[in-house]
Amino acid sequence: MRISPAALALALLCATPLSAQPRRDPPAQPAAQREAMARLAWMNGVWRGPAWAITADGRHEMTQTERIGSFLGGSVTMIEGRGYNADGTVGFNALGVISYNPPTTSYLITSWAQGNFGTFSFRPTSDGYVWEVPAGPAAVIRYTATIRDGTLRETGERIAGDAAPVQVFEMNLRRVADTAWPAADPVPMR
Repeated sequence: MRISPAALALALLCATPLSAQPRRDPPAQPAAQREAMARLAWMNGVWRGPAWAITADGRHEMTQTERIGSFLGGSVTMIEGRGYNADGTVGFNALGVISYNPPTTSYLITSWAQGNFGTFSFRPTSDGYVWEVPAGPAAVIRYTATIRDGTLRETGERIAGDAAPVQVFEMNLRRVADTAWPAADPVPMR
């Protein structure tokens, strides 16, 4: 079988990006991720408490729960948030995955909520974290959390240009339990 010069050139062209990619030390990458994510282990557990958010209909009160745990051998942290209405229905549901990128030495959070999603910068602080979501031209929602004595307080402020920040969200949660989620109960091989 004869391979045409064009087919050979195409095969080499397609293979070049893979061979040109920088090689990473496979064992070192997860180890660096686990080490960085261990800094957030204090978040792990089940949390519950009152919350409110400003919506198109005004201020909405709810009972917020957060289930936070490590996954993939401790290399990422997963967060499931549920906001329960007074009648027990779920009025808010979100999933977040916090990760660490060793080559850039930065944390990221990928978040899905209410039909929206994105990946955003995430910055651990000495007693919590800060992350921001774009909220229109020259505007962001900045989420700032502090965790002390078994309580997690997170606020969200809309910051637009030179205007004073406007608070649009707050939750005040107490740690109520440990959790093995999401790593617990994997599907067995057989």
